[in-house]
Parts: sequence; structure tokens; C-alpha cells
Amino acid sequence: MSAETHFDLSSLRRAYADGTLTPVQLVEEALRRADDPKFPHVWIEKLGREQLFALAKALPPKPTPELPLYGVPFAIKDNIDLAGIKTTVGCPAFAYTPEKSASVVAKLIAAGALPIGKTNLDQFATGLVGTRSPFGICQSAFDAKYISGGSSSGSAVAVASGMVTFALGTDTAGSGRVPAAFNNIVGLKPTKGLLSTSGVFPACRSLDCVSIFAGSCHDAQAILGVAAGFDAADAYSRSRPKTAPGIPANFKFGILPPAQREFFGDAEAAELYEQAIGQLRAIGGEAVEFDYAPFAQAAALLYAGPWVAERRWALGDYFEKHGDAMHPVVREIIGNAKKYDAVATFDAQYKLQALAQIVAPIWDKVDVLLLPTAGTTYRIEELLADPIKLNSNLGYYTNFVNLLDLAALALPAGFRKANGLPFGITLIGRAFADEALLQLGAKYHQAIGGQIGVTKNAIVAQPLPSTKTNHILLAVVGAHLRDQPLNHQLTSRKAEFIRQTRTAPCYQLFALANTQPPKPGLKRVPEKLVQGIEVEVWSLDEAAFGSFVAEIPPPLGIGTLELEDGTSVKGFLCEPIGLDGARDITEFGGWRAFRASLAK
Repeated sequence: MSAETHFDLSSLRRAYADGTLTPVQLVEEALRRADDPKFPHVWIEKLGREQLFALAKALPPKPTPELPLYGVPFAIKDNIDLAGIKTTVGCPAFAYTPEKSASVVAKLIAAGALPIGKTNLDQFATGLVGTRSPFGICQSAFDAKYISGGSSSGSAVAVASGMVTFALGTDTAGSGRVPAAFNNIVGLKPTKGLLSTSGVFPACRSLDCVSIFAGSCHDAQAILGVAAGFDAADAYSRSRPKTAPGIPANFKFGILPPAQREFFGDAEAAELYEQAIGQLRAIGGEAVEFDYAPFAQAAALLYAGPWVAERRWALGDYFEKHGDAMHPVVREIIGNAKKYDAVATFDAQYKLQALAQIVAPIWDKVDVLLLPTAGTTYRIEELLADPIKLNSNLGYYTNFVNLLDLAALALPAGFRKANGLPFGITLIGRAFADEALLQLGAKYHQAIGGQIGVTKNAIVAQPLPSTKTNHILLAVVGAHLRDQPLNHQLTSRKAEFIRQTRTAPCYQLFALANTQPPKPGLKRVPEKLVQGIEVEVWSLDEAAFGSFVAEIPPPLGIGTLELEDGTSVKGFLCEPIGLDGARDITEFGGWRAFRASLAK
């Protein structure tokens, strides 16, 4: 495979589907990229070549619907277990070797994903900086003088540099969002309990979330679809409700009043936040100022209350017996746990509950909040000179999210002119609004364009699949296309247009004889053709799909179509008898192009 091959999901699915890539070739390239000297201190341990080859060779020769992540490389933050590989949590003296993988890791591997290795982190996931690791300081993918953000530092840089398609992090105070902002990628902080934390070494067990780093909302949603789900092994696991919060097309988004905007002297970050407000307005949003004070008060509780003691609980007697083996800043932070007794614990919980009551009415006025992910960033040397205060600055807009049981999506939002470093925003919604946030994030991402991390790979500019339950995806190829005479049969059933794409290159297209209005027919063939056929994918609920199918006249029928990215949907196929006297129009690549040729 080419060194220029992109690792986003769509590119990999196309390459596997057309036979230009195999999982073994993917492993070779992923390992080569993982050794790139421009990005040091990303990995704590990579899997051996033979281990990865064995996983790759165990996959079937071609992608299947049962393996939605077929041959997709990913990285795992080293506080998340991978069977047979040490989990260090950033502390070599504490390391242990798990017998089984974390639940979320096992799901991803079962879906065909290939784990490349374990990534660097702020020790015991304590920090938003990426500098608190004995395995080396992980640097910004854009400028080695600047911090990468943490604690999921290595995972973010692995995605931003193109080493992997996606990576798992964890997020308690912002660890899945700040590194995304500093490295120009997407960081999904799911609703607490949506992804199992079974097999994750805890920071604050009651707040911890497994997070997802990806290049686009499209990829993040695909990973979420595989990774999410109730897990009885995790006492904090939660099932998705049947009805989740949505975000309408004419949405309202909360913004900081000018007097409450804190950028710590970073004037360009302030300008980029203002630009992001304009960009959300441009895609249909209405900005509404809200009072940030109670959110800031909630954020301040995280490191000045019982949740510090919860970090101390996670270490058991290790802290007392082997504290001298810990990073000094981490040891100092967790050592503060002794300040908090049971009375202080209840006091903090009562304060948090009161703040939750205060902020609840805000959701009657807005559908989503728009905040900076971090108000600024720092050079490594200045961070090391004042590690606790500057780390606290980075959590100013992130620390409250898990405390208030919210979902969050970090997105790229442009670059500073002076130093070329990326700025990021975060969309924050109510619990279980994860997929609605991804839908809105995808629209925003398409509007701003740009690249994934520091790679040359452009953001995937396509709508996300519908997140509605009990809906069926249907590919149409001819008279039901958007500008064609039978499209009303879809729109009258409130079908939702999803995207325009192509079939896999294994279909012939025919113009059927004696049909009104003129219609095409698709025929699957065993040989590989030059290109696929243009189709549109629509989403219908089950009842609408059933009534639609009932109207289809012979010789057409509904079968299963394979698309160019290797996924499968329902779609039109033609009975063999219907091809008698039909004209082969495959060379035109689609019905629109054929009809246009007739008009000339």
C-alpha cells in the first residue's frame, strides 16, 4: 500500500472492498507510521509484528457486514486493558498484565479492528497536559515546543499524525477533549456509562468515561456504534433510552457572554471562538447568551472536593507504600485527598446538586452549549514551571461536564496565525445527546473543511447515517433520485436523505425496455468492473419502508446492495427476465449521466 493511503474509515473500506489493500499490508504501514521519529513518546508499548500479523491473518479475505471495523488500526490509552499486554497507567512500578481485555476493547477487536498498541498518558490519568509521564513528554503534533494536552496524550497524537484511524482515551475532567483541541481532531466524551469502563483502571470511578478520538464525526459515530452498550460487569453502565435528546435544524446554542469569556491572554483564541459562533449561525443556529457562573462553580469542585479522594481510593495502599515511585506532581495532587473527610464529601455533593438544579433550566432555552475546549495552550517549558495552575486553566471549560452528567464533542475550530497552533471548540449537550452532537458536529465540520490532524487527509465531508431507531437504509438508483419523477414516493413518506455514493464495482446498470417513467435496473456480476454505480441512500421508518416496497412493480425488487465503502444497505435489483431487451448503460456510471446523454 502507498504511504499516502489515508486511514479514515471510508478510505480503508474502499481499499479493502476493491482489493487494493489487505489487513497484513495495513499492519506493515501502521507499524511504519508508529515508528515515525517526528512524533516521539506516543507509545508505551506496541504489539509485536507477529502478534499483529496473526490478528490480521485471522480476518476473512474480504470485509463482511459482521465486521464493521474490518482491518481498522486503533490505539489504546494505557489505563485501558488489552489482554496479555501490560497496563502501566503511566507508572512502571505499578504495572500489571491483564488476562482479558477491557469490555470496550474486546468489542472493537470482535468487530475487526486491529490494536496497534498502548499509548502514553499523564500518570494515573491525572492531568490535562501530557507532561506527567516517566515514558517521556508527549508533544503537540504541530509544534514540539508545545504540550499535546492530556491525560490521553499519546492517543490524540496517534490519530492526529495518521498512525491509526481512531484511538481510545479516557475522560474524567477533559482528558478526551483537550488533547483533541490541541491536535486538530475530534474528541467524543460520551455520556457517562454509555461505554463500559470494565477493564479501565479508574481515576474517579463515578465520573470516568472511555472517550473516542477520530479524524471526523463520521468515524467517531461508527466507533461509538460498535463500542456503546450496557455491560453488567460495570456498575456504572447505562443503557441508551428509547428516546434520546435531539437537536433540531433551527437549533439554539448557548454562548458565553463577553464578560465571562476567559482566554488567559490568548487574543487569537478569543477571535476563533467568535468565528465559531458565526459558523454555527451559518448552519442554522441561533446564539443565546447564558450564565456560565454556575458551570464554573461546578468545575471548581472537581479538584477541591471528594473527587480527589476518589483518585486516592483507586490506588489502594500503593500510594502509602510506593508513593515515591509516582510522578511528583501527581503524588502532590492525589496526596491532597487527606484534606477531605466524610463531612467534606457530603458538603461537596450537596453543592453540586444545588448547582445542577440551577443550570437545569438552561436546557429549556438552548439545545446545545458552544464553549472553547480550552482557553489557551502552553509551551512545555512554561507548563513545567507552573504545572498545577496552568493545568487548572486548561480545565476551566471542561471540568464540570461529567460532574453535571453531560455529553460533549470536541471539534477543530481553526488555527492561530502567530504560531500555527489549532484551536478547538466543544459542543455540550444533555446526557444521551451523543449522536445528536455528532450530527451537528458533522454539519459544522463540513462547513469549515480542513484536514485531519497534521495529515493531508481532508475531513470526510458527508452526512452521517441517520441515528433514528427502527429505520432502514435504502439505496435508489434511478427514477427515485432527488431530481427524478418518482422521488415523491420517498419524500411523501418523510424519508430522510442520507448521502450520495456509489455501489461496489460489481454491478451493471441497464435501461429497462418499455417502462414509464423510464427506469433502470441493477444486476450484480461476479467480475470486478471499473467503477460503481451512482446511488442515493435514504432512511425510512419500518412502516414507510413496507408501504414503499409494496408499490414497486416487477421486474424490480428490493435486495441487498454492497456500497463502495464495503457497507451494505437495501436497494433496487432487477429480475433477470426484466433485462430482456434492456440496454447496458454501465459505462455512464449512473442514471443521471445516462439521461443527460439522451438530452444532447
